[in-house]
Formats: sequence, structure tokens, C-alpha cells
Amino acid sequence: MGATAPAPAAPGEKRAPRPVTGLRTPRPGQHSVNRPRRSVLLTVLTGLVLVYALVPLVWLVINSTKTQAGLLGSAGLWFDSDFAFFGNIADTLTYNDGVFVRWLLNTLLYVVVGAGGATFLAVLGGYALAKFEFPGKRAVFAVVIGAVAVPGTALAVPTFLMFSKMGLTNTPWAVIIPSLISPFGLYLMWVFAAEAIPTELLEAARIDGASEIRTFFTVSLPLLAPGIVTVLLFTMVATWNNYFLPLIMLKDPDWYPLTLGLNSWNEQAQTNGGEAIFNLVITGSLLTIVPLIAAFLLLQRYWQSGLAAGSVKE
Repeated sequence: MGATAPAPAAPGEKRAPRPVTGLRTPRPGQHSVNRPRRSVLLTVLTGLVLVYALVPLVWLVINSTKTQAGLLGSAGLWFDSDFAFFGNIADTLTYNDGVFVRWLLNTLLYVVVGAGGATFLAVLGGYALAKFEFPGKRAVFAVVIGAVAVPGTALAVPTFLMFSKMGLTNTPWAVIIPSLISPFGLYLMWVFAAEAIPTELLEAARIDGASEIRTFFTVSLPLLAPGIVTVLLFTMVATWNNYFLPLIMLKDPDWYPLTLGLNSWNEQAQTNGGEAIFNLVITGSLLTIVPLIAAFLLLQRYWQSGLAAGSVKE
């Protein structure tokens, strides 16, 4: 006899759910989509990367609590009996008439003007390249990709010669102007703007009579916020940690950034009659990375969403 169809349910009657067929319970050793198989090798590699990243930071924190004598007479990854953390901070900020504070202000100047300007230019350029059609767009794309592949050290000597002819060496502009160019930031904003801003939304704003400038600032800019924060963090870190460009451009210690200033303190012990202040170098290095850590923690949700943009196909 053939299988009979189930009788229709009367009005108001609740029918019991039919059993789902065709699905098999995973056998032992199998894993479903919701519970992927764990990789021991990937876990070990992730742990090694974590140790590689955290050990220098732990070493920096521990040794910033030691005096100059404690650095040489104690284990590197353990505290000394003489806890001098707050004293080291005070000495770092006041040593040599407080030159560390001057270097910190110089670094903030380079970051605000250089990294901020680079982010602003990357946003404008990326938006224009993503949402406007013009002759030579493919050539611009090739130039941007080529600029991303060129290391900054390869351009250091030509940049120095050009700025020397212009009389801008040993001035803040010798560090700020090259920092305004960020090919990677431009490319990142180009890709992000192409995915984050619907073309239909721009067309609707133009039909309503909004100008291109008003459309950009009122419609497009809020949608670009995650990408802007991501580019800002990348350019800020690159400018904050920039060492080679100030090294060849600046000779006056009053315009040194933190990276160059701390290196001059580190080399001070190698000069004839120089004072060894390795405890201040270590403490200054710790103070140098604190603003970067704070910026990443405060802007974490923005830059994470910016990096994940376009990863899910609708």
C-alpha cells in the first residue's frame, strides 16, 4: 500500500512538526559547520606569535622600574629590589632641561599635521577615484599600486637632495611634507569608498539639488568613518615611528622626534665622557608607545569594522 498523505489540520488545531529527513548526525570525529575542527598547528603558531609580540613589551615594563645599576645587576625578565619606576618617569621628563617633552611635542606636531593631512588627502583622492569617471583613471591606478610597492628608504636620498635644493632641510617641513603622501592610505580609501557608498545614494542627493561638496560632507563622509579611522591609525603609527626620514633631514636636536631623540640618548654612553642613561631610554621608550596603545584601544571598534569592510559578499 502507498503512503497516505496526512489529513489537513482543522481550523485552530496545531499540527505537530514533521520530522526533518535527509540530515545525518555527525559521526564521532566529524565536525559540523558551527563547530569547525580545531587545528593544533594553528594554535601553536598563534601562541608563538603572541609570545613574540608580548615578550618585548613585558621586558620594557619590567626594566623601566629599575635604576641604571639595577639594569646591569639583575635578571632581564624580573624586577629589581629597588623599584624606581616613578623616579625614572620624573627623570625622563626633566633630564637635560626637559628635552624629552620637546621631542614629544615635535612628534605630536608631525603626527597631527603629517598623518592628519595624509588621511585627509587619502580620503579625498580615494573618494574621487572610486565614484568619478575621468580619462586616465587606469593610469592613476597603476601609479598608486606602483607607489605602494616602492619602499620609503628608496626615496630617502632623492627626497633629501630635492629638499636641500629648496632649503627645507633641518626644518619641520622636511618631515611633514613627505608624510602627507600615503599611497597605501589612498588605495585603502579607494577600495573602501567603492564598497561603502552606494552610487544610487549619490544620484539621489544630486537629484535633490545638493552640490558635490555638500554631498561629500553630508552623505559620503559619515559612511567613510570606519575607513577614515583605519587610514588614520596606519598613517599615525607610520609617522610616530618614523626614524630614517628625520635622521637624514634633521640636524638640530630641538626638532627631533621621539625616535631620534631616544636614539641620541642611547648613543650618549658611547661618546667620550658621555653619561650612560639606559634606564631613561627604556622608560622613555615605554612612554612613547603608551599613546599608540591608547589610540588603538579607543578606536578599536572603528578600525576593525574598516578592515572587515567588503569581506562579506551580499
